[in-house]
Amino acid sequence: MHRLPWWMGGILMAGLLLMTFSIYGADRPLGASTYVPYFAGILFDLDPHKYAYLKEIDKAGAWEGVLLLGALFGGFVTSVFLTKSFRFSLIPTAWKKYKNNSVVSRLLWSFVSGFVMIIGARMAGGCTSGHFMSGMTQLAVSSMIFGTVVMISLLITGRFFYKRGE
Repeated sequence: MHRLPWWMGGILMAGLLLMTFSIYGADRPLGASTYVPYFAGILFDLDPHKYAYLKEIDKAGAWEGVLLLGALFGGFVTSVFLTKSFRFSLIPTAWKKYKNNSVVSRLLWSFVSGFVMIIGARMAGGCTSGHFMSGMTQLAVSSMIFGTVVMISLLITGRFFYKRGE
């Protein structure tokens, strides 16, 4: 399969961000975490007049749901038809190789690491995708700090996760 050059990905990402920021697109930064409270409001029939944040995210939450479903659908279609790499596994190959075969261990560490990351993102005032894609393109200080902490954490985690010499 032919891969696009790295710079083409940058151009396509810039086009996506220009569309989301423009008045013809979403007219707001790209992110995903706003959909969680938006969906909770729908699911639990919460009154937006009682919860000010639900009123504030009314329009944003609607399109972010479409964005997330589109990403899920696009990833599925790509992995099934284009790369033919789709597989369902509770324990990825790298986890088996470097850690263990325990489903409980994998799910526990996935939950803990995801929980810590989302707490950090919320403390920084946004979600991971919002910080990396929208915040950094706008040179937002909170996004730069968040990105730096994530990269340092990745390096530290990689040291613990992978064995030396591999």
